Amino acid sequence: MKILLTGGEGQLGTELIAQSQACGIEILAPTMIEMDLTQPAHIDRFWSAFQPELVINAAAYTAVDRAESEQELTFAVNAKAPALIARRCAHEGIPLIHISTDYVFDGLKGSPYLEDDPLAPLGVYGRSKAEGESAVRDALDLHLIIRTAWLYSAHGLNFVKTVMRLAAERDELRVVDDQIGSPTSAADLSAAILTIAGRIGAKKPFPWGTYHYCGNGVTSWYGLAHRVLELLVEAGRMAAFRLTPISTAEFPTPARRPAYSVLDCRRIEATFGVARPPWQASVAEAVHRLLTAAGPH
Repeated sequence: MKILLTGGEGQLGTELIAQSQACGIEILAPTMIEMDLTQPAHIDRFWSAFQPELVINAAAYTAVDRAESEQELTFAVNAKAPALIARRCAHEGIPLIHISTDYVFDGLKGSPYLEDDPLAPLGVYGRSKAEGESAVRDALDLHLIIRTAWLYSAHGLNFVKTVMRLAAERDELRVVDDQIGSPTSAADLSAAILTIAGRIGAKKPFPWGTYHYCGNGVTSWYGLAHRVLELLVEAGRMAAFRLTPISTAEFPTPARRPAYSVLDCRRIEATFGVARPPWQASVAEAVHRLLTAAGPH
């Protein structure tokens, strides 16, 4: 199967490329410079040369706070580009897997969000992703929109790596404890996407539409930080740690975050039988990979 992947340099894209090699899947992942997603001619050139059977759009502007002051760029990448990609997919009659986010919700529901719950994003990033979802739905029937949340990996910039770095620099960490969600390993999400891609390649029928995929379990940013620091102690990288829970009000940011953005993932489990490992185990795997890469302390 031939897959055109956007966002190959990001956390999810890096994992998709690595795992696809073990699955016998051919992936073309042009860089952002090679294929400017806001330029139809760039998309056309790679499309014509590669003739993909599936497109995975993992490209996104994800700097949530900076998005508040870079609205034009945020919407260009998160809304206009998916529209261009979906229209080209519709023209060629091939499917699209588009990655979205929990930030399309306002976090006020108080129970896990279902795929068809009303959208109510709080900031520019969430609004741009909601608009991108709408554009994909309007342009293309053969689409899967997969919303995920709190993504981390051994690559790129993410909360797990930030906690590990700050733990080596500071005596105490203060982390928000009143924002609740489900940490998601990019490696786990990549495995799920490739399972679905295999189903598409085998032409086995399933309902197209929107699905949720996150790590199994619920915690706060404080809880996630606590787990990371515990793992560092267990690995002998630090003797002890001081971690203080704080409120969102004590850590103001340019963009508002949803207070409770847990996603109900039963639909994707029932439809595709994908695994959702406990987030604690997947965090341990990511930390182990990072420590192994760093070498002896």
